[in-house]
Amino acid sequence: MARWKNSHIAGIDEAGRGPLAGPLSMAVVVIKAGEKLPLHGLKDSKKLSYKAREEWFKKIKTWKKDGNLSYKHVFISAQKLDSLGMSWALKESVKICLEGFGKKHAEMRVFLDGGLRAPDRFKQKTIIKGDEKIPVIALASIVAKVFRDRKMIAFSKKYPKYCFNVHKGYGTTLHRKLIRKHGVCILHRKTYIHF
Repeated sequence: MARWKNSHIAGIDEAGRGPLAGPLSMAVVVIKAGEKLPLHGLKDSKKLSYKAREEWFKKIKTWKKDGNLSYKHVFISAQKLDSLGMSWALKESVKICLEGFGKKHAEMRVFLDGGLRAPDRFKQKTIIKGDEKIPVIALASIVAKVFRDRKMIAFSKKYPKYCFNVHKGYGTTLHRKLIRKHGVCILHRKTYIHF
């Protein structure tokens, strides 16, 4: 990373690729190359408890306020996932998040988790299990997950019979049982439900 001195490093990750309901959540976190943040105990969001993710997100917001990092986030709705597909949604959400930084981060080095890819104009590297290996990707995974969990908890108040606050839209036994009982709602990904 030293060769990118005087530039920025971006980490990109998503949450909600596989659920039966709710949006895809994508986040990009950007830090200055060489920025030293107290990241002891940082893990991929899937390996953190709900409480721990919220605590990390609080730190992330403080660092953003203090100018130590920036982040952008976007949701892609269940309806768009059904009509345009997950491949389109992943590509589009990465593009939207990165373009949200404007020209000031045009030279940033982008690290992406898994099969994600940024527009070709960015210097980038996709890393398998990047959320476990690259801290800035782990931070992005937390932002994406926290925003999505909060969105699903909010949806549970509007659609209480589906218990979205409990399973967050994933295909748990409870969620599948509730779909069989009540049918689908506008939040469900119709192309994902095959039972």
